Amino acid sequence: TFHILKDGDLQTITSDDIFAKKKVVIFGLPGAFTPTCSKSHVPGFVERAAEFKAKGVDTIACISVNDAFVMKAWGDSLGVGENVLMLADGLATFTKAAGLDQYLEPNGLGLRSKRYAAVVEDGVVTRINIEEGRAFVCSRADVMVDLL
Repeated sequence: TFHILKDGDLQTITSDDIFAKKKVVIFGLPGAFTPTCSKSHVPGFVERAAEFKAKGVDTIACISVNDAFVMKAWGDSLGVGENVLMLADGLATFTKAAGLDQYLEPNGLGLRSKRYAAVVEDGVVTRINIEEGRAFVCSRADVMVDLL
């Protein structure tokens, strides 16, 4: 399950709510308000939202191991609007189950998500690109839109 803050209310969203009978592009990243995530990763998906929709994508979702309040504030600060669903995986439940967790202890960040992007069709991952280390190459929005 994930959490979002909508109209001031904390809401729970299940994986089925997000993925069932839909084509979804998800991208995960180490943390809200971090440099690459804020300057490049999220803005890239916002800028290309219309291209994803034109290729049949129902939802673009950003997943981070942060709480829903942080994800809402971050999304607002980046102007994501309705373009990107900002999903909080506060306890890293989804991230760990998917094997996409990492520990960034030396940076003081603790348990976080690896940087990745995936195409999910009716709940099945059909393509996933996982970055190595601090790279930002294969999970960019332009790369993912070209895969569709």
